Amino acid sequence: MTYNVMAINPGHNGSAALVVDGKLEYYIEEERMSRMKRDANPFRAMLYCMENYHIDALVIGGTGQEEHRLNWTGENSYQALVRKFNPDAKIINVGNQHHMGHVGSAFYGSGFDTAAAIVVDGSGSRSTIEWERMEGQDMYAYETESIYQCSFPGDFEEVFKRYAENQIPRIVETDREIDSTVTTVKAYEAVSMYLGFGFIEAGKTMGLAPYGKKDSKIPKLFYQDTGRGDQNLFVPQYPAGAYIDSERYDYLNIKIDPTRWHKDPSLLSNAQKNIAWAVQEETQKYVAELIEKAVDMTGEKNIVISGGYGLNVIANYYYRERFPELNIYVDPISHDGGTSIGNAKLFAHVHIGEENQEHPRDPLTTLYLGPKYDIKSEDIEDLVEDSMELTDVTDVDVAQLIKDRNIVSIFQGRSEAGPRALGNRSIVYDPTDPNGKDKVNTVKGREWFRPFAGSIMKEHAKEWFDLRGLDETPYMMYAMEMQPEKIGELPSVTHVDGTCRIQTVSQEQNENYYNLINEFYKLSGVPLLFNTSFNLGGQPLVETIFDAIHTLKNSQLEYLYLPELGKLLKVPNQE
Repeated sequence: MTYNVMAINPGHNGSAALVVDGKLEYYIEEERMSRMKRDANPFRAMLYCMENYHIDALVIGGTGQEEHRLNWTGENSYQALVRKFNPDAKIINVGNQHHMGHVGSAFYGSGFDTAAAIVVDGSGSRSTIEWERMEGQDMYAYETESIYQCSFPGDFEEVFKRYAENQIPRIVETDREIDSTVTTVKAYEAVSMYLGFGFIEAGKTMGLAPYGKKDSKIPKLFYQDTGRGDQNLFVPQYPAGAYIDSERYDYLNIKIDPTRWHKDPSLLSNAQKNIAWAVQEETQKYVAELIEKAVDMTGEKNIVISGGYGLNVIANYYYRERFPELNIYVDPISHDGGTSIGNAKLFAHVHIGEENQEHPRDPLTTLYLGPKYDIKSEDIEDLVEDSMELTDVTDVDVAQLIKDRNIVSIFQGRSEAGPRALGNRSIVYDPTDPNGKDKVNTVKGREWFRPFAGSIMKEHAKEWFDLRGLDETPYMMYAMEMQPEKIGELPSVTHVDGTCRIQTVSQEQNENYYNLINEFYKLSGVPLLFNTSFNLGGQPLVETIFDAIHTLKNSQLEYLYLPELGKLLKVPNQE
């Protein structure tokens, strides 16, 4: 008899994961279904699981700050929803162990027998540390960085943890590090807000960083070798956000609206691009020191990384150069949504142990984990309006369309878990077009400086990029340097620093997408397609065929390719 564990992350990047007999079956973020960016309440994601599976246990994660209490029952609202469908389901609340969820997602995904797990996060769960309280003040500490020693199936030992507090308390007793400054991710968030982005839009800052350089006028962001932010520069606001006290520094005190340069590069100041460079440079070096600390404390050569900073593709590539002797696995769902996977697997292994059953190994081999849709040609035909054109096509036809420098969106199969589009919910284009980046950024409504990824046939990856010892990178977790002889051949996906965030694709991983890239290769001699997420700026990735067609109807996108059906939908351009 199967045992189904559903875990949820209530909080930004709200998500649900389903583990069946210890194996990951399903994962989705709420925003894909609600169409609300970073939706924190995974009710629709839960309903999909419950409509298709009996739920034996619900694990509620988050950070312990989301109550969602029903006044008339006293129950957690998620608990009440599960009870409606599965009255006997076991309920487990692990909201006070946020980093443990990150650890579970990374460790089980890696397939390692043992590893040191590193979590680098903005803020996780509140601590249970006892404080001497100042009268009239509530004081909390939030976990920010953790190191665990892990062994399969579920022995996770905390060996180091750093907390940061919302106010400066007087510490009673603790053997853990307590910090009144900003830490790694909070510094990144502060710089992001200074640049006019949201505090959880660090990816935009990462995209800007290569435009900058070392600048003596930029104050040093961190105290030497500590990872503690300069208290004169950064003002922490835990659990969410932080900001730069720019008025202390004439060089940083720019009066122009920071959002204006998002559209006009001529308005970008040296201070703005150079502080982006500085926060990238200093934070990745500190996390490298944390990796060294983990090795020293555990003796492990296997390292797994999760938490929000795990999505920093520049830093991930840097670690591979600095630590060639280590086996480093970075969780491709490092943000908070991925904790639902970790928590589901953790509890599943607890149950399996109680039943004295063999613990299944389930390393992550795919991110195509969204809902299963059975879409037929007649379903598409019913959605086609008079102004649209639906035709039969082959991969050869679509490859030619791309080579002729048309932007083509792709919809097929199950949606991708995490923030990266991997060919099932993607927009593709010709990587050789010198104007390609500006063209697609304009169509998507994105900032001019943001780079794009490339999807390359796995067998050709080492010809074009320095993989630094990797055989593949199927989840776009690294911004990789191009081979010297290939520089200049892929202008629309090559960033200003000569790197490209790449996805290696094999037939086994995604046959339809691989075949399309192969046909483009036959036509162009380039075994790579320009790839970006199928969405418009500020919107979630499309999830359903309805979302896909709606996006085309309300954008400058014209073409939607449905490789499973061999169909191409053309929608009139909305210019």
